[in-house]
Amino acid sequence: MKSFSDLAQSVIYVNEKGIKIKLNDIDPQLELIGEGRSAYAFKVKSTNKVLKVYFPAFHSLAKEEAEIYEILSDTPFYPRLYEIGMNYIVIDYIEGDTLFNCIRKGVEITEKNIEEIDQALEVAKARGLNPSDIHLRNIFLSSGGRIKLIDVARFRQEKQCTQWNDLKKAYIRFYKTRHIPKKIPALILNIIAYFYKKRLFPFF
Repeated sequence: MKSFSDLAQSVIYVNEKGIKIKLNDIDPQLELIGEGRSAYAFKVKSTNKVLKVYFPAFHSLAKEEAEIYEILSDTPFYPRLYEIGMNYIVIDYIEGDTLFNCIRKGVEITEKNIEEIDQALEVAKARGLNPSDIHLRNIFLSSGGRIKLIDVARFRQEKQCTQWNDLKKAYIRFYKTRHIPKKIPALILNIIAYFYKKRLFPFF
Protein backbone atom coordinates (compact mmCIF):
# COMPACT_ATOMS: atom_id res chain seq x y z
CA MET A 1 0.00 0.00 0.00
CA LYS A 2 1.16 3.54 -0.72
CA SER A 3 2.01 5.82 2.18
CA PHE A 4 -0.72 8.06 3.57
CA SER A 5 1.31 11.03 2.37
CA ASP A 6 1.35 9.72 -1.20
CA LEU A 7 -2.38 8.97 -1.04
CA ALA A 8 -3.07 12.49 0.21
CA GLN A 9 -1.04 13.95 -2.66
CA SER A 10 -3.18 11.97 -5.12
CA VAL A 11 -6.25 13.94 -4.03
CA ILE A 12 -6.74 16.81 -6.46
CA TYR A 13 -9.34 19.48 -5.84
CA VAL A 14 -10.56 22.06 -8.33
CA ASN A 15 -12.31 25.32 -7.62
CA GLU A 16 -15.45 25.31 -9.74
CA LYS A 17 -16.33 28.83 -10.92
CA GLY A 18 -14.65 30.27 -7.84
CA ILE A 19 -17.53 29.11 -5.67
CA LYS A 20 -17.35 25.42 -4.80
CA ILE A 21 -14.49 22.99 -4.32
CA LYS A 22 -14.91 19.74 -6.26
CA LEU A 23 -12.92 16.53 -6.29
CA ASN A 24 -11.04 16.09 -9.56
CA ASP A 25 -8.96 12.95 -9.01
CA ILE A 26 -7.97 10.38 -6.36
CA ASP A 27 -5.88 7.24 -6.07
CA PRO A 28 -7.90 4.03 -6.69
CA GLN A 29 -7.01 2.92 -3.15
CA LEU A 30 -9.29 5.66 -1.82
CA GLU A 31 -13.08 5.70 -1.54
CA LEU A 32 -14.88 8.99 -0.97
CA ILE A 33 -17.12 8.66 2.12
CA GLY A 34 -17.66 12.23 3.33
CA GLU A 35 -17.80 15.80 2.06
CA GLY A 36 -17.46 18.79 4.39
CA ARG A 37 -16.95 22.53 4.32
CA SER A 38 -13.17 22.29 4.68
CA ALA A 39 -12.21 18.74 3.65
CA TYR A 40 -13.24 15.45 2.11
CA ALA A 41 -12.89 12.12 3.89
CA PHE A 42 -11.77 8.92 2.19
CA LYS A 43 -11.75 5.33 3.39
CA VAL A 44 -8.42 3.71 2.62
CA LYS A 45 -9.50 0.46 0.99
CA SER A 46 -8.55 -2.81 2.71
CA THR A 47 -7.91 -0.92 5.97
CA ASN A 48 -9.94 0.41 8.89
CA LYS A 49 -8.61 3.93 8.44
CA VAL A 50 -9.89 7.21 7.05
CA LEU A 51 -7.77 9.80 5.27
CA LYS A 52 -9.14 13.32 5.67
CA VAL A 53 -7.66 15.73 3.11
CA TYR A 54 -8.26 19.46 3.60
CA PHE A 55 -8.94 21.99 0.88
CA PRO A 56 -6.00 24.32 0.06
CA ALA A 57 -7.51 27.23 2.01
CA PHE A 58 -7.91 25.04 5.12
CA HIS A 59 -4.54 23.26 5.42
CA SER A 60 -4.01 24.79 8.87
CA LEU A 61 -6.99 22.82 10.17
CA ALA A 62 -5.03 19.57 9.79
CA LYS A 63 -2.72 20.53 12.66
CA GLU A 64 -5.58 22.00 14.70
CA GLU A 65 -7.81 18.94 14.38
CA ALA A 66 -4.92 16.54 15.00
CA GLU A 67 -4.04 18.33 18.26
CA ILE A 68 -7.65 18.06 19.44
CA TYR A 69 -7.84 14.35 18.58
CA GLU A 70 -4.63 13.89 20.59
CA ILE A 71 -6.26 15.55 23.61
CA LEU A 72 -9.17 13.12 23.29
CA SER A 73 -7.07 10.09 22.32
CA ASP A 74 -7.72 7.94 25.39
CA THR A 75 -11.51 8.31 25.35
CA PRO A 76 -13.90 5.81 23.73
CA PHE A 77 -16.04 8.50 22.10
CA TYR A 78 -13.64 9.79 19.43
CA PRO A 79 -11.57 8.20 16.65
CA ARG A 80 -7.89 7.51 17.23
CA LEU A 81 -5.37 9.67 15.37
CA TYR A 82 -2.69 7.76 13.46
CA GLU A 83 -0.87 10.32 11.34
CA ILE A 84 -0.79 13.99 10.42
CA GLY A 85 0.59 15.69 7.34
CA MET A 86 0.62 19.21 5.94
CA ASN A 87 -2.90 18.87 4.53
CA TYR A 88 -4.27 15.62 5.97
CA ILE A 89 -4.92 13.47 9.02
CA VAL A 90 -5.49 9.72 9.38
CA ILE A 91 -8.07 8.44 11.88
CA ASP A 92 -10.15 5.35 12.61
CA TYR A 93 -12.86 4.30 10.19
CA ILE A 94 -16.15 3.99 12.07
CA GLU A 95 -18.37 1.14 11.00
CA GLY A 96 -21.94 2.35 11.44
CA ASP A 97 -24.24 5.23 10.55
CA THR A 98 -24.38 8.92 11.31
CA LEU A 99 -27.46 10.01 13.23
CA PHE A 100 -28.58 11.67 9.99
CA ASN A 101 -28.53 8.29 8.26
CA CYS A 102 -30.12 6.57 11.27
CA ILE A 103 -33.13 8.84 10.90
CA ARG A 104 -33.12 8.44 7.12
CA LYS A 105 -33.13 4.64 7.49
CA GLY A 106 -35.45 4.45 10.48
CA VAL A 107 -32.79 3.16 12.91
CA GLU A 108 -33.91 4.06 16.43
CA ILE A 109 -31.96 6.65 18.40
CA THR A 110 -32.36 5.82 22.08
CA GLU A 111 -32.14 7.87 25.26
CA LYS A 112 -28.97 5.93 26.07
CA ASN A 113 -27.45 7.20 22.82
CA ILE A 114 -28.31 10.77 23.82
CA GLU A 115 -26.73 10.24 27.24
CA GLU A 116 -23.54 8.92 25.60
CA ILE A 117 -23.31 12.02 23.42
CA ASP A 118 -23.64 14.16 26.55
CA GLN A 119 -20.85 12.14 28.16
CA ALA A 120 -18.62 12.58 25.11
CA LEU A 121 -19.09 16.34 25.16
CA GLU A 122 -18.53 16.55 28.91
CA VAL A 123 -15.24 14.67 28.51
CA ALA A 124 -14.13 17.25 25.94
CA LYS A 125 -15.18 20.15 28.18
CA ALA A 126 -13.29 18.66 31.13
CA ARG A 127 -10.14 18.78 29.00
CA GLY A 128 -10.50 22.47 28.27
CA LEU A 129 -12.27 22.17 24.94
CA ASN A 130 -15.43 23.92 23.77
CA PRO A 131 -17.37 21.40 21.63
CA SER A 132 -18.83 23.08 18.57
CA ASP A 133 -20.39 22.16 15.23
CA ILE A 134 -22.27 19.20 16.74
CA HIS A 135 -24.84 18.04 14.21
CA LEU A 136 -26.41 14.82 12.92
CA ARG A 137 -23.69 14.14 10.34
CA ASN A 138 -20.88 14.43 12.93
CA ILE A 139 -22.29 11.86 15.34
CA PHE A 140 -22.02 8.14 14.59
CA LEU A 141 -23.87 5.19 16.03
CA SER A 142 -21.34 2.41 15.53
CA SER A 143 -22.21 -1.13 14.48
CA GLY A 144 -21.51 -2.07 18.10
CA GLY A 145 -24.11 0.38 19.34
CA ARG A 146 -21.65 2.96 20.71
CA ILE A 147 -21.56 6.69 20.04
CA LYS A 148 -18.59 8.22 18.23
CA LEU A 149 -18.05 11.90 17.38
CA ILE A 150 -15.96 13.17 14.47
CA ASP A 151 -14.97 16.55 12.96
CA VAL A 152 -13.54 18.16 16.10
CA ALA A 153 -11.59 20.94 14.37
CA ARG A 154 -13.80 23.63 15.93
CA PHE A 155 -13.63 22.30 19.50
CA ARG A 156 -11.35 25.19 20.54
CA GLN A 157 -13.38 28.08 19.19
CA GLU A 158 -14.52 30.60 21.79
CA LYS A 159 -18.06 31.08 20.51
CA GLN A 160 -20.70 29.08 22.35
CA CYS A 161 -22.44 26.56 20.09
CA THR A 162 -26.05 25.67 20.88
CA GLN A 163 -26.54 23.03 18.17
CA TRP A 164 -26.42 20.01 20.46
CA ASN A 165 -28.79 21.54 23.02
CA ASP A 166 -31.17 22.40 20.18
CA LEU A 167 -30.98 18.85 18.84
CA LYS A 168 -31.79 17.48 22.29
CA LYS A 169 -34.83 19.76 22.49
CA ALA A 170 -35.99 18.45 19.12
CA TYR A 171 -35.40 14.86 20.26
CA ILE A 172 -37.55 15.33 23.37
CA ARG A 173 -40.23 17.52 21.82
CA PHE A 174 -40.64 15.72 18.50
CA TYR A 175 -38.66 12.51 17.98
CA LYS A 176 -39.93 10.81 21.15
CA THR A 177 -43.59 11.50 20.42
CA ARG A 178 -45.64 8.72 18.87
CA HIS A 179 -47.04 10.70 15.94
CA ILE A 180 -43.61 11.67 14.54
CA PRO A 181 -42.23 9.04 12.11
CA LYS A 182 -38.82 7.62 13.02
CA LYS A 183 -37.90 7.29 9.35
CA ILE A 184 -37.61 10.61 7.52
CA PRO A 185 -36.32 11.16 3.95
CA ALA A 186 -33.03 13.02 3.53
CA LEU A 187 -34.78 15.80 1.59
CA ILE A 188 -37.02 16.60 4.57
CA LEU A 189 -34.08 16.48 6.98
CA ASN A 190 -32.12 18.89 4.77
CA ILE A 191 -35.09 21.28 4.60
CA ILE A 192 -35.37 21.20 8.40
CA ALA A 193 -31.63 21.91 8.68
CA TYR A 194 -31.97 24.85 6.28
CA PHE A 195 -34.77 26.42 8.32
CA TYR A 196 -32.81 25.83 11.52
CA LYS A 197 -29.73 27.59 10.14
CA LYS A 198 -31.90 30.53 9.16
CA ARG A 199 -33.27 30.57 12.74
CA LEU A 200 -36.84 30.22 11.44
CA PHE A 201 -38.01 27.86 14.19
CA PRO A 202 -39.59 29.90 17.00
CA PHE A 203 -38.84 27.26 19.66
CA PHE A 204 -35.04 27.50 19.18
